[in-house]
Amino acid sequence: MPLLQLDLRAANQHLVGVCLSHTPSHPTLRLSLPAWTPGSYLIRDYVRQLESLRITQQGMPLENRRTSPSSWEVELQNLEPLEIHYQLVATELSVRTCHLTADHGFLALAAVAVQIEGERWNTHGLQLQLPAGWEPFVPLPEQADGSKVGSGWIAANTWIAADFDQLIDTPIEVGPHNAHGFSVAAVPHRWVTWGRTLAGEDFITADPHWLADVERVCLACCALMGVERPAADHYLFVLHLSEKGYGGLEHDSSTVLHYSRKALAKGDGRRKLLQLVAHEYLHQWNVRRLRPAELSPYRYGDAVVIPTLWFAEGVTSYVDQLLPYAAGITTAESVLEDLGADLSRYLLSPGRAVQSLLESSQESWVKLYKSDAYSPNSQISYYLKGAVLALVLDLLLRRHGASLTQVLQNLWQSHGRWGRGYHESDLVEAFAYFHSPLSTLLPEWLRSQSEPPLHELLADVGLELTPETDNHLDLGASVELKAGQLWVQRVNRQGPASQAGLMVGDELVALDAERLCHPEDLGPLLDLKYSGHQRQLLISRDGLMRNLTIRPANPAIKAWTLGLVASQTGQTSDQRNRWLGLQPA
Repeated sequence: MPLLQLDLRAANQHLVGVCLSHTPSHPTLRLSLPAWTPGSYLIRDYVRQLESLRITQQGMPLENRRTSPSSWEVELQNLEPLEIHYQLVATELSVRTCHLTADHGFLALAAVAVQIEGERWNTHGLQLQLPAGWEPFVPLPEQADGSKVGSGWIAANTWIAADFDQLIDTPIEVGPHNAHGFSVAAVPHRWVTWGRTLAGEDFITADPHWLADVERVCLACCALMGVERPAADHYLFVLHLSEKGYGGLEHDSSTVLHYSRKALAKGDGRRKLLQLVAHEYLHQWNVRRLRPAELSPYRYGDAVVIPTLWFAEGVTSYVDQLLPYAAGITTAESVLEDLGADLSRYLLSPGRAVQSLLESSQESWVKLYKSDAYSPNSQISYYLKGAVLALVLDLLLRRHGASLTQVLQNLWQSHGRWGRGYHESDLVEAFAYFHSPLSTLLPEWLRSQSEPPLHELLADVGLELTPETDNHLDLGASVELKAGQLWVQRVNRQGPASQAGLMVGDELVALDAERLCHPEDLGPLLDLKYSGHQRQLLISRDGLMRNLTIRPANPAIKAWTLGLVASQTGQTSDQRNRWLGLQPA
């Protein structure tokens, strides 16, 4: 059994010492470090943080040959036990990387554990050596009572992973933290927080009702999937409260959440965090066990085209706003507010007219996580558009006496509980089972830029989207003030700025020979009384001055508001409440 020993005592140097012990069974030893971690579809080249690799056998160093940037090969003279030593720089705080300081440590093991060829499906052991006073939080079964032995190694003796995949799926949080236990349908859960609130309080102490509300959200997830208990036999929540940032990463028996303490202090901060909890907890089913076929098994060294990410992430993003309401925690008004904000963001995304939802899923590795200032013109997030499509599908099914909930439950019974990976055809069939026209409609909505009947279906539940127009002319660009100068930050592909030839990174110097120093100086350019007028812009690009002619367009829509239709029946109100509560149609 390979044994992974991690030494985290060099916290001030942010260095993780690694020793992987192994008894080889073949004369050629091949090693590789994963390039990405499941749930985050971007090649991250974790090998960038690896240094000082050496392999010893019976105390003697062995020569290794690098066969790729993140793989190695060693020819062995015998099959005696050997050790693989290296260290990692842990300075990046996110849910998918490693961070080690004097305050805490977090390890995403895809960035830490090298895979030994031929050992993937064998059990792996894990041991930790920690600074004094620190505790480990590891979502794996322990061999022993977790006591420390003479050398400082935790767990006399070991946490055990059933195979390399389970090892990689094990986020490790360590530090002088407290764990808070609670149960969901008699399944033990733990909550661990690193960081404090904006007021400097312990998170759980500051919000004594938090764990009870999390339990209710977890139970709502179970109800959504039509099961009595969670899919995991135990579960660990890890929350990182930091100055800024937002995100989460799902695992079979745990999740790691990253949330801003500034965001938490806002009026909707707690609600948004509960939605993040719901999103990652639901992934315990949708994504982890109800999994795209392309992710069975994982290929840790390759970017794999996954056409169904719109379902894996989009459906989850849609229901994560409804689950806290279904759990009886938030109000219908707040759900509609959050849903309306997402719909507005979607309708104002120019990239939805360029990239299809299927393309968004397929290109996730090279576009979504590598966006730049021009990306909004050419791409749409499969999280966002997938959530909008999930809304459309749910309302359409409800029009015909079914719901998205039933689709999820059927897919869980047919695929998820058996570990069968699904293809796009399986999803289309699952939806068409409840409404046969979806066998042609759904592939069309996935492959083209055509819009599903969003406005019409919202009317079924007494809702409408109302546009709000700017009170000034449209430049088709956004500008920022930096170091006393105005810089173009974003340019809409079809807008006046683009037609005039403006680029992101241009400095706006003068308007009709008048110096520009502040955003307010653009007022004459955007004033409604000058509609249809051409203006002269002096810009600086690459150190050279250029004169451009620009004609601002009529005011653009700046937002869409989701609200109740003025006149509606009690039946419509009942349908809306059942939909928001994820109840049967």
